[in-house]
Amino acid sequence: MSIVSILIAVLVFFVIVVLHEFGHFIVAKLCGVKVNQFAIGMGPVLLKKQGKETEYSLRLFPIGGYCAMEGEDDSSADSRAFRAKPVWQRILVVLAGPVMNLILGFLLVICTTLLYGDIATLRVADFRTHPDTGESVASSEQTGLQVDDEILRIDGMRILTDTDLTYKLQTCESDTMEVVVLRDGKKVTLPAVTFRNTYNDGRLDFYVYAQRLSVWRVIRYSFLETISTGRLIWSSLRDLLSGKYGFHDLSGPVGIVTTIGEAASYGETFRQHLTSVLSLASFITVNVGVFNLLPIPALDGARLVFLVIEGIRRKPIPPEREGLVHMIGMALLMLLMVAVTFQDIANLIRK
Repeated sequence: MSIVSILIAVLVFFVIVVLHEFGHFIVAKLCGVKVNQFAIGMGPVLLKKQGKETEYSLRLFPIGGYCAMEGEDDSSADSRAFRAKPVWQRILVVLAGPVMNLILGFLLVICTTLLYGDIATLRVADFRTHPDTGESVASSEQTGLQVDDEILRIDGMRILTDTDLTYKLQTCESDTMEVVVLRDGKKVTLPAVTFRNTYNDGRLDFYVYAQRLSVWRVIRYSFLETISTGRLIWSSLRDLLSGKYGFHDLSGPVGIVTTIGEAASYGETFRQHLTSVLSLASFITVNVGVFNLLPIPALDGARLVFLVIEGIRRKPIPPEREGLVHMIGMALLMLLMVAVTFQDIANLIRK
């Protein structure tokens, strides 16, 4: 991997982290919350500048950042403290970081869609054939799927975009699945469609139509693709908790930067390089947004849970108790991050 690829990867990761923390920062400022520190990265300080009331810093390890607000995890008599603000304003501040990541992901999907030049639909255009004989090698054609069928569901999963389609075909344990299609304007359930290319043993044994770009099509597809990416993250987390994936499948900042660097090297033209990087960046930033909404101590999702509880019971949880929960959660997350980083480095050395 070249130096240029590494620099591109670090830049992408940097932008994703900065935008997340900037979301918290700007909404906190708009709500009148005093922000004491705005840091990009963790660990020792590389650069530091004191603003009118906020200290801005760039730190050594690019594994996150933070926006430290007055009275966020402890008591404060300051009228501009985080806890002195109404619950609804604090919820906006907490949600701002993940929302900024999701917005960035949506905009990046728009860019990649425009670079691709067309939009993949879910309507079957044709079936794969043997390159020598021209005979069909598509098992799905033999088990009920037809040209012009629009795929709506596979094994109960709503298929929104081609990303969902590819994910489902790649991860389903069986080749045979229940498929719901739109055929001649009516929903038709096909109880046992087998997806298998008998020539190369792959599951994607059919082609889909492509649409020309238009403003509405690009916006609609990008919105659905962002939702699809978010769903994939939840699905991956469920698979991790169920044991389908293990610790060795996790990746931290080093692994992410390495993957982005490899994506920057993909293809032969600048357009292909750019499309690959932006596509992966959109996946990562949506991942960051969705992951931060999980109700895990120290993440935005856990803070949101505490705020919802406070709003329901109309009584704040003692800041020291909530702060202790987040501190323990942060310590555990940092230990996990260190372990995953060592694994990433070991994998990089083996490569």
